[in-house]
Amino acid sequence: MLSFPTHTGTHIDAPFHCIKNGKKLSDYDISYFVGEAIVFDCKCQKEIELSETELKKIKKDDFVFFYTGHSDNYKSPNYFTNYPVISKETAQALVAKKVKVIGIDSPSPDKAPYKIHYILLGKGIPIVENLYNLATRVGKRFKCIIAPLHIQNADGAPCRVIGID
Repeated sequence: MLSFPTHTGTHIDAPFHCIKNGKKLSDYDISYFVGEAIVFDCKCQKEIELSETELKKIKKDDFVFFYTGHSDNYKSPNYFTNYPVISKETAQALVAKKVKVIGIDSPSPDKAPYKIHYILLGKGIPIVENLYNLATRVGKRFKCIIAPLHIQNADGAPCRVIGID
């Protein structure tokens, strides 16, 4: 028997996590979670802003991941409080680019009142949190499989994120 919250470790948030009538994780066909990913190096940014050059590298339906290096602090006391966040402008640009999924190597792309969650999840863009090992993928495009646990009507679930060269 396993017992843990659905938002444990590397996990994915479905829109229903914040949006009253948003999609639940089981509403997505599993094929939605297979695609092309790109990782951006945001290691020195407290508020993540993508440049125009970086934004031009993003294609419709990409999985966009942010490497901040924060996962190195996983066992530190400030892991869940002192992490970088995505700017409102960057979140809106990702929505305009029609990305499929975003991910970050920290516990969240934002802090209370979770405006970035509402921007992304409100447009049906799931969020992967607590990613690991992104450093080796910075600046690269690769095939990616996100494999969430199949839990009916869930607002999120632990997942494996697999990069394939």
